[in-house]
Amino acid sequence: MRAPLAKVFQEEEAEEINMTPMLDVVFIMLIFFIVTASFVKEAGIDVNRPEAATAVKKQRANILVAISDKGEIWINKRQIDIRAVQANIERLKAENPQGSVVIQADKKATTELLIKVMDASRAAGAFDVSIAAQES
Repeated sequence: MRAPLAKVFQEEEAEEINMTPMLDVVFIMLIFFIVTASFVKEAGIDVNRPEAATAVKKQRANILVAISDKGEIWINKRQIDIRAVQANIERLKAENPQGSVVIQADKKATTELLIKVMDASRAAGAFDVSIAAQES
């Protein structure tokens, strides 16, 4: 004989799985990984850095400036003019006051352009300026 309709609905409710606690745990883990992740910033181009025997890895290199062999200057994946370097570094320095500037100059980049970028960085208030080199 058939079961009453109310009894069928009660059995279906009892068999339902509650997914809310599992979703809560997944969202908490997602938030944890987003907060603890360190984001890698790139200058925008790959440069052929010179080798140095005393090269040391910099831990807090948050402001990266790349100088190509053709004299192009890149900050935050954007090519900029030498006159805009100081303004860009001031903006990035305001976002991260403890960040240091690392200049990634190509082997064939001119020293004159490198010095101009260093001067603009110091004029922007970034006195911790380093030049990137490849470990030999």
